[in-house]
Amino acid sequence: MPEFRAPEDTRISADFRRGRGAVANQSGRYESETRVAFDDGWGPDEDALPIRTDVQIEKPKKIITRNDSPDIPFDRSINPYRGCEHGCSYCFARPTHAYMGLSPGLDFETRLFAKPDAARLLEKELAHPKYQPKTLAIGTNTDPYQPIEKQYRIMRDVLEVLDACNHPVGIVTKSALIQRDIDILSRMAERNLVKVAVSVTTLDRKLHRAMEPRAAAPERRLETLQALSDAGIPTAVLAAPMVPALNDAELESILEAAREAGAQEAGYILLRLPLEVSEIFRDWLLTHYPDKYRHVLSLLKSMRGGQDYDSTFGRRMRGQGPYAETIRNRFTLAVKRLGLNRMRRRLSSDSFTRPRVAGEQLDLF
Repeated sequence: MPEFRAPEDTRISADFRRGRGAVANQSGRYESETRVAFDDGWGPDEDALPIRTDVQIEKPKKIITRNDSPDIPFDRSINPYRGCEHGCSYCFARPTHAYMGLSPGLDFETRLFAKPDAARLLEKELAHPKYQPKTLAIGTNTDPYQPIEKQYRIMRDVLEVLDACNHPVGIVTKSALIQRDIDILSRMAERNLVKVAVSVTTLDRKLHRAMEPRAAAPERRLETLQALSDAGIPTAVLAAPMVPALNDAELESILEAAREAGAQEAGYILLRLPLEVSEIFRDWLLTHYPDKYRHVLSLLKSMRGGQDYDSTFGRRMRGQGPYAETIRNRFTLAVKRLGLNRMRRRLSSDSFTRPRVAGEQLDLF
């Protein structure tokens, strides 16, 4: 396999990208011009500060996103934010930043978009006479509890709407900030309206800091699972993504730790490298784990039909081939041994109450 190296003119100085996941800021695939960094001969700027997070306000017309993908268990979702400050090098949502004319690289984790009107738009959409309630998924694209949620509190506003309407919601996060909303979540859990999955990628602090520099530490995620479980909120662990020869050896350990923290269900996803994520992850891997570069990519390709990624429904999450089958069998055996997934909780929409919007005429009876 020929050695891959991202073009030197796309890499950002380590001083500038300190605390970030991606190591470059390639132009988006829709751009007619390409960014080029060059040495002007003056040498590095010793006073240069790390890239700061910039947040812009986005005002969408609708907040519920629909999908008809046959291999995911929901047909609607909400994304309170675009981009994610956690900086996970492997994030499959990175390519969406290209739609904004921005880079899926460092721009994705430093130039964010917040949607403060999310709760108002949600209430309006739920009030539509033709709306039929089904579980809403939140956190399946970017994390709703990423650091800027402390300031914007969009997710809490959304939960208050869902709580008032008795609408079911499934949440995925890798942030301990969700503990702030245990008061709402526990009320919803009493009515079978919520389930929370905490994503745990690794228990290794060094690997965590490299892969997910601004996400909660592994022990904090386990503490979060425990706190949610103690509050009566149904929890699951998502061992994701599993990266061959990098963190897949931890699969059983992650499931065991999560089970001890109260998780009742579990799932896993194989590393996905769609579009620009392939180059971003390759560059990250070469920078942080050059000795594992060839081995990781070789195993990954063996599970993706010789390619970095296979987008085929049914295969994109799990892969194929002997190595993928081994991971699948290990997961199945561990789940059975630990007593996970004995019962898959199905949330209820039977008590859904359509919200009333301002100016709506009340029923006569």
